[in-house]
Amino acid sequence: MLADTPSTLPGSFALTDLLLILAGALLIEAAFGYPKALFAAIRHPVVWMGAFLSVLEQRLNDPARSDRFRRGAGVATLAALLLAVGLPTALLQAALIGSLPGMIALAVLIASLPAQRSLHDHVAAVAEGLEKDGLAGGRKAVAMIVGRNPESLDEAGVARAAIESLAENFSDGIVAPAFWAGVAGLPGAALYKAANTADSMIGHRSARYRAFGWAAARFDDLVNLPASRLAALWLVAAAALLPGCSARAAARAVARDARRHRSPNAGWPEAAMAGALGLRLAGPRVYGAERVEDGWMGDGRAEADAADLRRALRLYRLACALQLGAVLALAAALG
Repeated sequence: MLADTPSTLPGSFALTDLLLILAGALLIEAAFGYPKALFAAIRHPVVWMGAFLSVLEQRLNDPARSDRFRRGAGVATLAALLLAVGLPTALLQAALIGSLPGMIALAVLIASLPAQRSLHDHVAAVAEGLEKDGLAGGRKAVAMIVGRNPESLDEAGVARAAIESLAENFSDGIVAPAFWAGVAGLPGAALYKAANTADSMIGHRSARYRAFGWAAARFDDLVNLPASRLAALWLVAAAALLPGCSARAAARAVARDARRHRSPNAGWPEAAMAGALGLRLAGPRVYGAERVEDGWMGDGRAEADAADLRRALRLYRLACALQLGAVLALAAALG
């Protein structure tokens, strides 16, 4: 039943309805992921966003222009992307308001934006690669989910890299789109994915993107701020319920280590994961030819293995379930 509480946002459902739609979207995505046949037929919304962004970047990011010009061009590019994504999704949501079929359609559309199942499967593939084929299998699988040079990683490094990716992507690939979907429905989640895509493509510190991608990187930091803290909370709570994990150590690691990360957000879920599992994560890493001297998170052992990856996946699944439970509980409380 649609909530009787009137919406405070034009073109949106009441908050209760948005939460119910979000819960449906999370269930759909966890069960089915993004179907391969659908990807083959129409690709993925993130691919569309990336193609739009690529066209603007090639036209506006002129290395011959000044950094000031390129920074302004980057701001304009980000604004154009957000407008191109936000306007049609807001109009689509407005058109679907007011009926059960409309709510179901919105849940299906929003389900294309988080990546619970895909992230789980990619990280599980690393564990399977290590278990079946040792270092070579682990390196091959982890290369699909991390930016660092897999040839620089030993087996413990492969396992740590996959666990770090699981923690960080739990925040920006699952909690963040869910948070913004809860705030504003389909346009909220879609705008977040647009910002995250822009950061992934142009928010780098390389000579080509340092100025042009400045706005994308800063905006992504901003929109990920609430989700990174929430992600740490879900991981700490999950650790309290999962045998062999420590919520106290997770909370201690977050309080002590989260701000050691070079990212203002990634350290929160990574520190929580490290403490919960009794591991040390982050630390010095190699990306391409660049060595990054990050501080360690957690005070456990650095020698992670496939069994630790399996534990991390159990913690992740429980954290996803807790997020879903919180969404449903909030919807019921507001009901």
